[in-house]
Amino acid sequence: MIRVRFAPSPTGYLHIGSARTALFNWLYARRNGGKFLLRIEDTDLQRSTEASTRSIIEGLEWLGLDYDEEIIFQSGNADKHRAAALRLINEGTAYRDFTPKEVRSDATVKEGIAERARAHAAEGVNHRSNPYRELSQEESNLRAEAGEPFAVRLKVPSEGRTHFTDAVYGEQERDYTEIEDLVLLRSDGHPLYNLSVVLDDIEMNITDVIRGQDHLTNTHKQILIYEALGQSAPRFAHLPLILAPNKGKLSKRKHGEVVSLTTYRDKGFVPVAFRNFLALLGWSPATEQELMTLEELREKFSLEGIHRSNAVFNFNETDPRRWTDDKAVWMNAEYIRTMPIAELSPMVKAELRANKLWREEYEDDDRVWFERAVDLIRQRFFTLKDFSEQGRAYFSDDFDFDEAAVKKNLLKEPRLKELLPAMALRMEAVEPFNVETSEQALRAFADEAGVKAGLLINASRTMLTGQSVGPSMFEVFEILGQERCVTRLRSGAPWFDYQEQPGDV
Repeated sequence: MIRVRFAPSPTGYLHIGSARTALFNWLYARRNGGKFLLRIEDTDLQRSTEASTRSIIEGLEWLGLDYDEEIIFQSGNADKHRAAALRLINEGTAYRDFTPKEVRSDATVKEGIAERARAHAAEGVNHRSNPYRELSQEESNLRAEAGEPFAVRLKVPSEGRTHFTDAVYGEQERDYTEIEDLVLLRSDGHPLYNLSVVLDDIEMNITDVIRGQDHLTNTHKQILIYEALGQSAPRFAHLPLILAPNKGKLSKRKHGEVVSLTTYRDKGFVPVAFRNFLALLGWSPATEQELMTLEELREKFSLEGIHRSNAVFNFNETDPRRWTDDKAVWMNAEYIRTMPIAELSPMVKAELRANKLWREEYEDDDRVWFERAVDLIRQRFFTLKDFSEQGRAYFSDDFDFDEAAVKKNLLKEPRLKELLPAMALRMEAVEPFNVETSEQALRAFADEAGVKAGLLINASRTMLTGQSVGPSMFEVFEILGQERCVTRLRSGAPWFDYQEQPGDV
């Protein structure tokens, strides 16, 4: 059975690149009847936080990605990792490195290894020249028993090469001469990433490792550890990176909240829409279809559909209107406009409740009205936030008037201050009050007043909703109801608000 894992570090919010990795792993497992496991790699004790762990779990729940079996916390396996490193010493595939800490600089061991490897390669230095590599087992044990601090390094063979076939990037090879003897255990007893990952994947029976392309180099090192442990390596698939508009790597440090999954949840994105958007960052189905349910994604997903070229996440940090990728916003709007009302309503309910606009009657007596209202106003909305902001007037009498709408639709024509209350008197007598009768009344009143019906339609829209655009005005009349329409048409609030501003009237 296929078993994959999502293994984030809880050192901040859930990055959208990590969320995409989780999604691809989930889709691959579910498509093939396998298991999707969650492992929290919390061995960086200084940076790992409980809040970050919660953010990861909540992010997966928001995306609808359920995981199998219990969550594994990597820190709980540290003793096993240390024991495995010491076992490799006894088996002769690893050795103790007694190089003093101040020379070896444990604090930056990862960077140090990389820098030394580059320098040695340029100078033709043999990576295997560590003086402790060939130390006898007896002397190594005596020095360790005497309390001398040591790191544990893997003995990388002098000749040969690592090889694996990546499901995305194809054949991968790397000569052993390019790889320094890997540090498995630091002198403080802390297991390093490559050792911990391999041991956890073995214990969890992981069959396929699907992760970012930036781990390709690590894979060669991890294959050496698998071999030293006498274990077969899993299949690997490395995903293209997600780049910022300038083609640099999309990062938390540089780009902030735009790369956080919780940002999209909090800004009113629909989970199914954002999930769909993430899926198309670096993958495409065999068809031209773009809007896909979770079931459709699961049915169509394959590793063969993953691109080799990096994906670009387009946004403009200096333009609030383009704070995130246009395609993400478009896709969210498409889902809001087209998804079944039964699926959309609970999300609108949560948004209204968060803004103190929800009434319990919408759940019972006024349920039909509520769903009709949501269906009417959603056509021009882009996020769930629009229901509590642009759509506020449908759920509350306490709403704001858009300044541009007031200036354009009300204040340009001074007569509207008297025409609208007069039209309200006419509307008050309409019976029954619906789309057809409200339209007849407005057009008849416009003829009698000698003005164009469009003037009254646009003015009514702003008086009733505070906006300059929206659904058909006569549908708005019907959904708001006679009493609220008449009251709002009689209101002089826009004129009161703007009467002291020069040039408005």
